[in-house]
Amino acid sequence: MTEARDELVARVTRNLEGVRERIAAVGADPTRITIVAVTKTFGPEAAAAALAAGIGDVAENYADELVAKHDALGEAALRWHYLGRLQRNKLARLAPRVAVYQTVSSAAEAAALAARAPAARCYLQVDVTGLPGRLGCRPQDAPAIAAAAEDAGLALEGLMCVADPDPRLAEGQFSSLRDLADALGLAGCSMGMSGDFEAACRAGATMLRLGTVLFGDRASPRSGSLA
Repeated sequence: MTEARDELVARVTRNLEGVRERIAAVGADPTRITIVAVTKTFGPEAAAAALAAGIGDVAENYADELVAKHDALGEAALRWHYLGRLQRNKLARLAPRVAVYQTVSSAAEAAALAARAPAARCYLQVDVTGLPGRLGCRPQDAPAIAAAAEDAGLALEGLMCVADPDPRLAEGQFSSLRDLADALGLAGCSMGMSGDFEAACRAGATMLRLGTVLFGDRASPRSGSLA
């Protein structure tokens, strides 16, 4: 078990260095970009390996997986990000465990989150694609929802998006999110995943959500990936 753990840590460490080299190669500063390791479908050992490799932020798309991995690792010095839909019946369990919520997308969700986790750190998710079934608010609705989140007492740090899988469209969508964040006076842009993080960095990302580029292919991926 120790040998397998050491091998996993070594692999994540190598992959992380490769990610940082790729960030630098597109003209961005890797020391100014937060890397969030998305451990969806991987076991708690992946989160532990991320921490051992120097990544302090990890994320989950599903509430039950986040709770299980958080509790399995005890008081490990990890900051957990929640990437899933904000459901009122899940917030009571998430509130003691989540450091950053990345998927606020309505005034109602902001109010529900503030009731369970006052002053919680959060990002407003914006649908930059217009594709059917995508989570997030419309860009034109973002100013009002951002104001509602701040009025509710949440610590709104920035905007978050999932770009179109077509790289020709993704770069423009990342740029539009950066422009919208700047217009709202928000420093943070959580954008860029394993397949498109270089384009996100060129557009001004401050946070990347990375899974497979760090850990390898997932055995049983679910739809709706945010990493």
